[in-house]
Amino acid sequence: MWSLLRRNPSFRRLFSAQVISFAGDWFATVAAIGLLIDATGSDLLASLFWVAQSLPTFVMGPFAGTVADRFDRRRILIVVSFAQSATALLFLLAGAGLPWMVFVAQGGITLLGAFFGPAAQAGVANIVDEEDLATATAMMAATWGAMLAIGAALGAGFTVLFGRNAAFLADSASFFTAGILLLSIRRSMQAASRSEQRSERMHPITDTIEALRHARRHPAILALFGSHIGFGFGAGVVGLLAVLATEKFDGGDGATGLLLAGRGLGVLIGPLLIRRLVARGIHGVLLACGLAAIGYGTMYMGVALAPYLIVAAIGVALAHMGGGAQWALTTYGLQLLTPDALRGRIFAADFALVTLAMSLSLGFAGLLGGIIGPSFTIGIIAMASLVWGCVFLVITRNLRADAEAEAAAVSAASARVTNLH
Repeated sequence: MWSLLRRNPSFRRLFSAQVISFAGDWFATVAAIGLLIDATGSDLLASLFWVAQSLPTFVMGPFAGTVADRFDRRRILIVVSFAQSATALLFLLAGAGLPWMVFVAQGGITLLGAFFGPAAQAGVANIVDEEDLATATAMMAATWGAMLAIGAALGAGFTVLFGRNAAFLADSASFFTAGILLLSIRRSMQAASRSEQRSERMHPITDTIEALRHARRHPAILALFGSHIGFGFGAGVVGLLAVLATEKFDGGDGATGLLLAGRGLGVLIGPLLIRRLVARGIHGVLLACGLAAIGYGTMYMGVALAPYLIVAAIGVALAHMGGGAQWALTTYGLQLLTPDALRGRIFAADFALVTLAMSLSLGFAGLLGGIIGPSFTIGIIAMASLVWGCVFLVITRNLRADAEAEAAAVSAASARVTNLH
């Protein structure tokens, strides 16, 4: 890991920009959820905050993927970061007595972020060497978890000490700093020039359909989509963590920050633990995806039964070791199986589908949690995740044997394209 950061300045700057951006974002998340709960006392609105953090990605998916494949990915990242910095200032209006502005600010940041994710993920494979791709993918996935753990924990303390408005300003500053770092990247994030595509009119729906047709012809890609969507349907539990902290454990922003920090710690550790399975190629990726879903569901069943806050935080951390591993595995698998010309659209389609599943799960969790309570709702969703992991392992049993040849073919084709340019 340290060797990659030392040897590759372009990846180091992208990685650092993401670290800073995510850290500030989780500062705002703790403050925003606390503000909503204090202002409205609504479990449903607390869950809907997470919908605002995911649903816009589904809406913008067709546009984001096309943009990532047709335009300069580095410039996309820069423009998005500065625009997110400005949008984050809208959180201040929520702190000034307009709590509904939380949804406007977070929805706007997520909408812009829908363009950041596909461009960054599609570009990583072009700024690192092939032998570093697995490490780079694990690091990018672990970064999200590390900053959730650190950002949520520090954000809770920062919010208690300096107030929620200070946390919102820190979020805006983090996006601005990330944009400055991205400006210093000099290496191209495309495998080849896109000038001939930029001159054509964009057709987001048609372009997305083209990517989905490619996925349909490659069962391993469909399996990775399915794994990610299954994870999304299990994500409703996350929307209830703040409710669990406040209602079951009588905590405030600090308790919410502890549970979110546990989530982040798990997402940080999970991708690092599965590197040996990743080394086995797509076969290992698909196997680990199923095992990760089983672990996620099992641990969240423990969270539902936890008698103390610290026990629940440990259970959340263990659960998201599986969730973080699954996310990194899916990303790495799609990078191996997808040619560069389609990679942005494939990632955008993946993000769109998983965020739709997450939004539906979060909405369901918010409604059901208000009726039967957060613990029972978490237990139900956790059981569904466990069952899905078992089903996934069964239905991909034969596919795992065939996936290696497909990945090798894509790698050879990408190498030929690179040599031509």
